[in-house]
Amino acid sequence: MTNNNDHYEIRVGVPSVDTYRHLRGSTGLGARPVEAATVGLPNTWYGVTVQHGTETVGMGRVIGDGGCFFQIVDICVLPDHQGRGLGKRVMTALVGELERRAPAGAYISLIADGDARHLYAQFGFVETAPASVGMQRPV
Repeated sequence: MTNNNDHYEIRVGVPSVDTYRHLRGSTGLGARPVEAATVGLPNTWYGVTVQHGTETVGMGRVIGDGGCFFQIVDICVLPDHQGRGLGKRVMTALVGELERRAPAGAYISLIADGDARHLYAQFGFVETAPASVGMQRPV
């Protein structure tokens, strides 16, 4: 039996603005405005994409100040490619880079949507509530 993961490659980097918006929009994360993505993507501390042939089918990024605070964002895999362990491969790459390069004592956070918390728990992430809760303020 062929392993479906053999046809996927994790690459270091970030997708193009158009691909980024497509991935977010197609996975329920919501496409970010072109202007925001154009400014934000180059400021990624570390990012990976999931390639299936010539198509980018997933991604994940770490953003932050490079010393004290890091946040894992944009973890997504297109629906037709889900269920193959690709999200886990993305997280493995991101967490591995954080373990290699982030200073000791750095605060690493993420926002877990729905059942994604089960994936993140496999990498040592724990809920912060009730001591703290995630908050947002749209601009």
